[in-house]
Amino acid sequence: MLIYRRRPHDVSEADVTPESIYRSRRAFMGTLSGLGLAASFAPSAWAKPPYEGVGEADAPKWFAAKKADARWDAVVPADPSKDKTTPFEDATHYNNFFEFGTDKDDPAARAGQLTTAPWSVTVDGLVNAPGAIALEDLIGPSQLEERIYRLRCVEAWSMVIPWLGIPLADVIKRADPKSEARYVRFETLVRPEEMPGQRSRFGLIDWPYIEGLRLDEAMHPLAFLAVGNYGRVLPNQNGAPLRLVVPWKYGFKSIKSIVRISLVKDAPMNSWQQIAPNEYGFYANVNPDVDHPRWSQATERRLPNSLFSPNRIDTRLFNGYDEVASLYAGMDLRKHF
Repeated sequence: MLIYRRRPHDVSEADVTPESIYRSRRAFMGTLSGLGLAASFAPSAWAKPPYEGVGEADAPKWFAAKKADARWDAVVPADPSKDKTTPFEDATHYNNFFEFGTDKDDPAARAGQLTTAPWSVTVDGLVNAPGAIALEDLIGPSQLEERIYRLRCVEAWSMVIPWLGIPLADVIKRADPKSEARYVRFETLVRPEEMPGQRSRFGLIDWPYIEGLRLDEAMHPLAFLAVGNYGRVLPNQNGAPLRLVVPWKYGFKSIKSIVRISLVKDAPMNSWQQIAPNEYGFYANVNPDVDHPRWSQATERRLPNSLFSPNRIDTRLFNGYDEVASLYAGMDLRKHF
């Protein structure tokens, strides 16, 4: 379940509004506008103290300008005591990003060499407004907002991360999809001179890394494009400068360093589905009742953890985001895993 904040950060944790009342940022702001309140929230009212242990980072000027007007704590966990934010050190040093290597610490060690500015994203396929768009222009028309989401890896570990970004639906709407568009295909950067994992002779992935969503999934208010986390620009090892965040799906669906977004008629074959279709399906919805062929998905390790403090918790269907259930009404979730 999601909670949408209605007030600045100094309001108590209990003073929140259920997602069922405010389904999206626009609906929420429209309600404030109707009450004559929206104008009273100046950018400074949304300011938020820095996260512990997180320093300032070099960021493009456009990001700093957008951050100054960001809406903080736009989405928070229903129970912050159970879903405590993962420390920045863990979130940035325990990662899967195979473009930089297969070990969890490879991205932090190797991703610093990636050039992330300038950056552009090609939006194409079955759209009426295709084009190569500079990242600042892709993000520019929307207000940055912070969403604190659970992240559940298919490997049965999890984190809670505060992302900064915009709804994916904003970008898709501006592209003006044609009526025959049914799916959204995403593609990661290929730059082997800066991404050593792409140079490996032992890699399994046929680059570029590909992911996809059904169009209605992509248009859901929870689907998110992140350009930052922990109140700062997105670290390279977390998918800079632009990554997808789909909190009700396993983490491999949240593709990183995106350079292409295509609207297509048929379901794209995602990279892990190509490698092991019996282990990784197209949907990849978090589901404790559908095990991976090599391990159980009933529980997860919530980071940080240790040998003496395993911090193992029960996994929830759709990672606890029950509001997406209607997307899969009538589907056999074991068959369509």
